[in-house]
Amino acid sequence: MQLINPNTHIDFIGRRKIAMAASGLLIALSIGLLIFKGLNFGIDFTGGTLVEVQFSKAPQISEIRESLTPAGYSQAIIQEFGSPEEIMIRVQNQDGQESAAISTAILDALGKGFGADAVEMRRVEFVGPQVGDELTRAGIMAVLIAMLAILVYVTVRFELRFALGADAALLHDVTIVLGLFALTGKEFTLPVVAALLTVIGYSLNDTIVVFDRIRENFAANRKKKHPDDESLVVNTSVNQTLSRTIMTSFTTVLVVFALFFLGGEVIHDFAFALIAGILVGTYSSIYIASPVMLAMHGTFKMDEDEAKRLEARP
Repeated sequence: MQLINPNTHIDFIGRRKIAMAASGLLIALSIGLLIFKGLNFGIDFTGGTLVEVQFSKAPQISEIRESLTPAGYSQAIIQEFGSPEEIMIRVQNQDGQESAAISTAILDALGKGFGADAVEMRRVEFVGPQVGDELTRAGIMAVLIAMLAILVYVTVRFELRFALGADAALLHDVTIVLGLFALTGKEFTLPVVAALLTVIGYSLNDTIVVFDRIRENFAANRKKKHPDDESLVVNTSVNQTLSRTIMTSFTTVLVVFALFFLGGEVIHDFAFALIAGILVGTYSSIYIASPVMLAMHGTFKMDEDEAKRLEARP
């Protein structure tokens, strides 16, 4: 059964200028939001206090948050740690607050909500701003190294203009996802950085599938007495991989939507970043990577041995 006609002839490349103008506007808005509003960094980056407590019986996360809200900790990050009875609570330190005072306030708030004998303090740790700065640098370096490695990999496997198209699409995806986090005010934490790296890998995989078909069709096009225009070959390749692109994205998004709605608050922002990244990454594989690659060179050039090898494929 095929849900998408394999013989589709949608003029994606013919609409590339409109798509790239829209992407340029989104990127400009995202950069503006990042500059003037900024990201809502979690305590992984800004520093804060980590409190580990143990309950006599497994509590509900929503009940814990209800108990902490009157004490002023409604934005605390709450998650299970080990067993369901062990809970880790992370909060940002306010100006002048010490970790000891914060842990005491949290324990008192939980004692009022669950009973003094129902909760026990296990551990208190302070995450300093210096650690947060180091994590910020490490997160930025992780994304930059991934982009550089992809540039080298795609250049070796294809050629430089393909690599530039792939990196342009990945930069497009990461910038827009960061812009969404700045717009919504969702907390930017280390799991979100992991989600960004996952989005980079997902988007690259989708782009490589399209690029591989483009390369094969270019090789076949060389054999014609009257070769087609490059943009026509690229458009045909995008249409040939459209079914795979949509079905892969659809099934992946279904799983991530389940995490978003049913996975709990701990992975809510992580799942949000994945949903946004998958949707934007699917779009960029069609409307950013291929058009940028096409614009990088007037005529496709391929090593003769490589061309013969591809033409010999069944």
